[in-house]
Amino acid sequence: MNEESTQEYVTTSKAVLDSSPQMDEANTKAAVLRDFLRLLDWQIPENTQLEYAVEAFGQVYKVDYALLLEGTPVAFLEAKGADTALSGNHEEQLSSYMMNKNVTYGILTNGKQYRFFQRHVDASEVTVQRVGDVALTELPNHLSVLTAYDREAIESGESGKILGRINELREARRTLEADKEALTGELSNVLVDKVSDAISSLAETQAKEMIDRLTEDISSEIDADGEKTRRAITEPDVSLSENQDVDGEYVIELQKNGDSLATFGSSTQSDVMADAVDYLVRNHNLISQIEPLPYVPGNKNALINDQPAHPDEREMRTYRDLTDGYCLYTSFNKQDKKRQIQRLANKCGVNTESSGSW
Repeated sequence: MNEESTQEYVTTSKAVLDSSPQMDEANTKAAVLRDFLRLLDWQIPENTQLEYAVEAFGQVYKVDYALLLEGTPVAFLEAKGADTALSGNHEEQLSSYMMNKNVTYGILTNGKQYRFFQRHVDASEVTVQRVGDVALTELPNHLSVLTAYDREAIESGESGKILGRINELREARRTLEADKEALTGELSNVLVDKVSDAISSLAETQAKEMIDRLTEDISSEIDADGEKTRRAITEPDVSLSENQDVDGEYVIELQKNGDSLATFGSSTQSDVMADAVDYLVRNHNLISQIEPLPYVPGNKNALINDQPAHPDEREMRTYRDLTDGYCLYTSFNKQDKKRQIQRLANKCGVNTESSGSW
């Protein structure tokens, strides 16, 4: 599973749901959710059982899909019709199923919205926590969460590590956002105490920017793809006319001095990002503007390098090939992808305009 296969699932499912938005549960399962299970490598009947019996609230109920390893359920998927909005009662229902059968992972979905759950055991206390709530069209931007429910990840034990890391990062991000002012003061005070009062205002500015960069890096890792993916760049058919009509859910237009240079559109954000940046490499000498490589705008991850690796030699988990063998790191959420395109365009004296679903 990668961004491309997930995007293909999204495109196909969205077309079905747009044409039949009021599908009942049976039709939603047949037309949409079986493909979702296949995306995660769960196959009926090899490792997926329909209508799995489980006790809850003093009665016997049937879970829509039990995902099995060696005949034992490791995850439940509870389905609702596209005509039914997901509710707290539905979450409570799935949580009860998971706790009664000691199942660690759960998914609640109506095809349009996907809620992901994890059971936790802490001493004698058992709880089920929601770890993600993602709209269909946003699934490609949350591959870390999605990957945790892949058959191979659950079988290998990687799922627990993925979700544990995500939970820790979310807590860290919450702390950085909630305590930004206090942390800024503490960091700047340390610098002033160690260096000089003369750098007080500069230290405060730099401390704020460091916290912002760290928060951005955390968001990027939370939403990063669950496996390393790449796509070779192809020469885009770009018209330099400002009247160019480009189709695509995500559209970026490059402009200079008020004139349109090129427009790129795609249903995949990483493709738009790669096409726009490659245009800057080929036509506006981007590499010479950011050398030496690797180009690291934050504090650890390379945005562009001459190999698919970060400065500490970690492999880029997701990247796109650019002209002349350069590599563009693309593991960002939607807003950060747009911000990185703008950052690189500005290096070349070019502005950007975004439209569509950005």
